[in-house]
Amino acid sequence: MDLNQSVWLLLVTAMVLANIPFILSNRLFLLIKVPTKSIVVNLLEWFLYFIVTGFFAYLLEKKSMGHVADQTWEFYTVALFMFIIFAFPGFIYRYNLKQFLKQNKT
Repeated sequence: MDLNQSVWLLLVTAMVLANIPFILSNRLFLLIKVPTKSIVVNLLEWFLYFIVTGFFAYLLEKKSMGHVADQTWEFYTVALFMFIIFAFPGFIYRYNLKQFLKQNKT
């Protein structure tokens, strides 16, 4: 896999994983069925997906380039805020749009 394919795979994976906790409101980590999740549980699940995405990025960089470049705190801060931006559609769907659609349905 070349570097360009790795970047696109990582971006798509990050977008999907950032939205899963908010879209699947009755599943915890895709496996455990729960009646409902609070916002704290959603955010904890989201943060664990952020860590999984970071580990996946590390493995992709090592496989594509053969080595992993050293990073400083700025890199991790930017990565965290990008993951927050990726999660925005799912968050809006879960906490704003879903109630709006229910309200207009009745």
